[in-house]
Amino acid sequence: MSSSRPDSLVDPFVTAPNTPLNLGQSLEPPRASYLSPTPETATSPRDSYAESPDNFSPLVPDNEKRSAIAYGQETREPGLKKRSILGRPLFWLIAFAVVTVVILAVVLPVYFVVIKPHNYSTNGASTGGAPAGGSGSGNPPPAGTVTTGGNGSLITMADGTTFTYLNPFGGIWVDNPNDPFNNDAHPNSWTPPLNTSWTWGVDKVYGVNIGGLFVLEPFITPALYQKYAGAVDEWTLSTLMVADTASGGLQQLETHYNTFIDIAEIAGAGLNWIRLPIPFWAIEKWDFEPFLEKVCWPYILRVLQWARKYGIRVNLDLHTIPGSQNGYNHSGKLGSINFLNGVMGLANAQRALDYIRIITEFISQPEWVDVVPVFSIINEALVSTIGTDQITTFYLLAHDMIRNITGYGEGHGPYIAIHDGFLGTAAWANFLQGSDRIILDTHPYFAFDSQSTGPPIATGTGLSAGGVWPQQACNAWGPGINTSQTAFGVTIAGEFSDGYNDCGLYLTGVGNTASYGTSCSLFLDSSQWNDTMKAGLYEFTLASMDALQNWFFWTWKVGNSSTTNSVQSPLWSYQLGLQQGWIPTDPRTAVGTCAALGATGPQFDGVYSAYQTGGPGAGTIVASSVTSYGQYPPTPINGLTLGAIQSLLPTYTSTSAVPTLPPPTFSPSPSPSVSTGNGWFDSGDTGLAPTQVQGCTYPNAWDAVSSTMPTALCPSTGGAASVTTPLLSSR
Repeated sequence: MSSSRPDSLVDPFVTAPNTPLNLGQSLEPPRASYLSPTPETATSPRDSYAESPDNFSPLVPDNEKRSAIAYGQETREPGLKKRSILGRPLFWLIAFAVVTVVILAVVLPVYFVVIKPHNYSTNGASTGGAPAGGSGSGNPPPAGTVTTGGNGSLITMADGTTFTYLNPFGGIWVDNPNDPFNNDAHPNSWTPPLNTSWTWGVDKVYGVNIGGLFVLEPFITPALYQKYAGAVDEWTLSTLMVADTASGGLQQLETHYNTFIDIAEIAGAGLNWIRLPIPFWAIEKWDFEPFLEKVCWPYILRVLQWARKYGIRVNLDLHTIPGSQNGYNHSGKLGSINFLNGVMGLANAQRALDYIRIITEFISQPEWVDVVPVFSIINEALVSTIGTDQITTFYLLAHDMIRNITGYGEGHGPYIAIHDGFLGTAAWANFLQGSDRIILDTHPYFAFDSQSTGPPIATGTGLSAGGVWPQQACNAWGPGINTSQTAFGVTIAGEFSDGYNDCGLYLTGVGNTASYGTSCSLFLDSSQWNDTMKAGLYEFTLASMDALQNWFFWTWKVGNSSTTNSVQSPLWSYQLGLQQGWIPTDPRTAVGTCAALGATGPQFDGVYSAYQTGGPGAGTIVASSVTSYGQYPPTPINGLTLGAIQSLLPTYTSTSAVPTLPPPTFSPSPSPSVSTGNGWFDSGDTGLAPTQVQGCTYPNAWDAVSSTMPTALCPSTGGAASVTTPLLSSR
């Protein structure tokens, strides 16, 4: 029996179980409610295609896609031979004259107008381990090439088209074909360049999510779901697309990846971070899963390179987990939770841990460590179902695995972000004290708190605008965020929105009726909003930003409905709010809003415990936590039938080749001295990847809650391998 993992796209699975889609099954979504007492029975908080011609650029070149799909071993492109003309004196005289003209015409104006007034040094030290392949001190650009600029400068895209960069906040873009990993850029005057340390407690995250780009949610990309009746999540959407060969099948998704987002506009909006949700099938899928495998990875790399170009830091978010970590439509498949829960809970956790490992190996390389300073390892795990002790045990195991790859302490790999599991920030106080750089991520929303009606938001202008909502944001979120900065450590709002009700096309799932008591028509069409409505939303936005302090709005862009050719979830689009006036053009405007509204409560002084930011003690976890959570797998696993023997749970065997993520390819090729990496930071990490045990039968990995338990181990010497975290181990 062959391995259930393919070595490439031309090596299909032939032995893994086939799980047909049951279209007759009820597909009612659960609800992720920030305040709901019964989150598993609630509706999904977010879900959701509209092509965007104004953002169009050519598809990633075929050679780059082939490299990504077939990549498995380190590859290097042969260096280009120098042409003999370089040895001719006449050539050098001409080249010197050209370079002189470039310096006088381009570099000096940029320096005196923009770079010199900037309050950060662009020659700061890198925060990540080894020096990056291109840190700003590397290869000069090709003669005649403009590689940097500020507000009003002209940017040439890959297809030769140009646009004017609009950034009134002192941002500098950098794009040197001979130094593609240059980290000198910064998005605005108050944000350190990528090659300069980010200081938590001092520097503030003003960010947006790039939702719906690589993980398709119905409310963000409604046109695709409107095209395919019966599509409620990416699983069903993919299944229906595969059958639609006339429209291109699953390859329709590549057009979406290519056209949906424009990063330059984000930097020009005064923002400095993005949170980028990605699916595990960017790495691979198994053959019983219908997703488009690996195709999005080159586009993920393109977004990361765009972020580098404009100086934007990235919180990379693993948004989907095998088996689903929450049962929501944005986990890959709407339905039950099969990660660390149910008969396939441990097996799916094995896959999840390996995907976390593979991503960690890639982003910890010196080429990427400054661009991706945060890795959110699991989005919105529903802890009320999985269990607090169970998820904590997994997080400790993941922490140790990640730090064994990156090393311990500041500058060694990304911060690890974990979600609060909808328990609230207070439930995570004193979590794994002594751990190395873990961030708590919370997603506060009023839209899903079970309110059927709510007070009006269009009540006036100025501080009187917004009715009760601005004050409610300050009071509900501010104290908890401030307290958590001390009780836990670095705490961020990885998602929030202007959605104070749950009105929006497909917002609570395809086919679900919005729970807001009155008609939602007003909230589906922002063209109907008057100045008072926008003033209320504006004040609510400012209060939310101020209360949350370090935040990522969900989401940057919502695509148009195919029936109205307009955004029908406008409360969730930062881009639309920016264009139409209910989102501030400068996010710093929000600072002090809660104080002006009279909100009181604890205030964080900006100083973290040393271990929380990678200082002394980072990685030496207190003995009580190791004793409680240091034995993996956790017991008990929930979602089993009464009397089930946990030791008989199905698991995989780690005997398969690891699907290493490939580096980008560049056109034109950079200098031969530039290393692109090989996708694997730690050469000492030689473990193999999980795959099915030959001869064993597995239940449906995405629907195995309360399934019939095996009556014997398969193989007889198998079972989940026990992992123990040592007490007071040396880091």
